[in-house]
Amino acid sequence: MTREDGKKPARVVVADDQTVVREGIVMLLGLLPGIEVVGAAGDGDEAVKLVAELAPDVVLMDLRMPRCDGVEATRRIRAEHPGTQVVVLTTFADDDSLFPALRAGARGYLTKDAGGDEIVRAVESVLSGEAGLAPSIQRRLLERLSEPGPEPWATPADQAPDGLTVRESEVVVLIAEGLSNQEIARRLHVSTATVKTHINNLFAKTGLKDRAQAVRYAYAKGLVRSPAR
Repeated sequence: MTREDGKKPARVVVADDQTVVREGIVMLLGLLPGIEVVGAAGDGDEAVKLVAELAPDVVLMDLRMPRCDGVEATRRIRAEHPGTQVVVLTTFADDDSLFPALRAGARGYLTKDAGGDEIVRAVESVLSGEAGLAPSIQRRLLERLSEPGPEPWATPADQAPDGLTVRESEVVVLIAEGLSNQEIARRLHVSTATVKTHINNLFAKTGLKDRAQAVRYAYAKGLVRSPAR
């Protein structure tokens, strides 16, 4: 079905681990002009599989999801399926979420309080080669880039070993710093359960069995540097 302007509707996949939220987004998108929802995923792995099967134009991607988070899913989609653009649609607008997502290849970034018109504009913007950023995100991006200090795009997972995601690499670094699960959760602004999920995932990927091994791993892989003597 074509739109009134003669263009085909943008084919969209929605990725969000919360069923109620995901179904609500799908319902909203179904009411918007120029958008056709072709699939919905409950985590990043499923999103990547749907992109491979359906070749959508855009994925609306949540960030905090189990098994494979939105940043890692975005990286895989952009590497394996460059014809599909990614617009992040998340609750979080903090720097720890924003910059890894953009660095992974997301061309748009909206928070979940975005209205239907804003979502349509973001989808159309990324399909025309522009950035689909919410005004508040644009302001934060400009502010952060103008601040002195480390390059905001840098992450401890620039050369992440063993297929670790950005968040998993951050978690193993914080373990090496001696932080507890509760302290890591506060530092990353996530729940303790989410931290445990990341730890289980990184242990599975690396073959680590306990936190002591994780500390040694972080130093051995260069994620943490030994203090100068």
